[in-house]
Amino acid sequence: MKGVQYLIDDNGERTAVVIDLKRNRALWEDFYDRALAEFRRGEPRESLASVRRRLARRNGRQSRG
Repeated sequence: MKGVQYLIDDNGERTAVVIDLKRNRALWEDFYDRALAEFRRGEPRESLASVRRRLARRNGRQSRG
């Protein structure tokens, strides 16, 4: 893949990757999003309905659901 280079240890094993961010911005964004989701896996969750209600109250509107 163009714009991707691997760093290899003395045993020939890949140990790291260097990504050309100008060429592969979308690839980096996908990687970052996945890493962030994994980091936040244990955090409390909130339903979409409760987020909508909270936003509606903040904006002075009635909730639809």
